[in-house]
Amino acid sequence: MKRIATGFIALSLLNADCGAGTYGHAPHYVTLSDEAAAAEGAREYDPVMAERQPDQWHKGKVSLFGVVQKREPGPGGQAKLTISVRRLEPRNLCENENDDDSCRVTVSDKDFGVVWALVSVRGDDDVGPRAVGPRSLLRIVGTIGQDVSPTGAAVVHATYYRHWPAFTYVTRASATEMRQ
Repeated sequence: MKRIATGFIALSLLNADCGAGTYGHAPHYVTLSDEAAAAEGAREYDPVMAERQPDQWHKGKVSLFGVVQKREPGPGGQAKLTISVRRLEPRNLCENENDDDSCRVTVSDKDFGVVWALVSVRGDDDVGPRAVGPRSLLRIVGTIGQDVSPTGAAVVHATYYRHWPAFTYVTRASATEMRQ
């Protein structure tokens, strides 16, 4: 019984940290405290500008949201991810306007380019049914490396990631079934 109570308290504290549960169930995107610290000073990744001004974009941190298309083993035990870059929608879609638990983090349907990301995944994000894989949504904060993928895509070396497994977020296409 004590073990269950301790687990419940730990889960409650985790939810209290973000105010919207593990997967951000709220009408607007809720940034976790460690996520805000990691993203401080980062600029939103712009694939067009990164290609036009590579020297400037290799300086400092970038932040992006993206849907994983492919996962492969990377160097040093990291995951090498092919990611379809998306825009975070200003408001999350909700099934019921009176129930925040029905809201899901929402990203654009359209992608804005492809990047590769090298990410050190951990715990349940590495293996198991909720592991980072195709159709997962990630927010990545990191730096654009000097390396380039074989397809010419930028390679982002992640220093922070936040993960939403498939079916725990939605794209703008869900607006036909969900309310804002």
